[in-house]
Amino acid sequence: MKLKKNRIFWIIAAVSVVLDQLTKFWVLQNFELDESWPLWEGVFHFTYVTNTGAAFSLFSNNGGWLRWLSLVVSLGLMALAWFSPRLNKWEQMGYGLILGGAIGNGIDRFFLGHVTDFLHFTLINFPVFNIADVSINIGIVCLLIVALKTPPQQSKGKARK
Repeated sequence: MKLKKNRIFWIIAAVSVVLDQLTKFWVLQNFELDESWPLWEGVFHFTYVTNTGAAFSLFSNNGGWLRWLSLVVSLGLMALAWFSPRLNKWEQMGYGLILGGAIGNGIDRFFLGHVTDFLHFTLINFPVFNIADVSINIGIVCLLIVALKTPPQQSKGKARK
């Protein structure tokens, strides 16, 4: 079965989507828009905001195309895991987290017209984000680890001395 080949990828993607959607559901049930609950006063708050744009509210005035981008990225990552040879564990984790984040934010974009954000580091006035954003960023770090661990390929010509 093809799902077994990159099992870690599929599991991580599914867990990421579920965590993202459960936390967003909790926020929608318990917060008013722009309401903030300090977990550590002046450092970290849960602050419910919506974002029609991309990360850091980029393209927020014209972000409708982002729903289609998340769909294309999601389908591309699923095709990668389905049709490629077995990925190593870091690649599976990285691509799985990115897929989970793309699906999580994509669900919001298609069904709500915006992304629900609520994690807010107030100490450094960092933009408010969500679990899907965290998944995507950790996924990128996993792929960077793969890139840094993989030795550069030798050219087939003469070896350098």
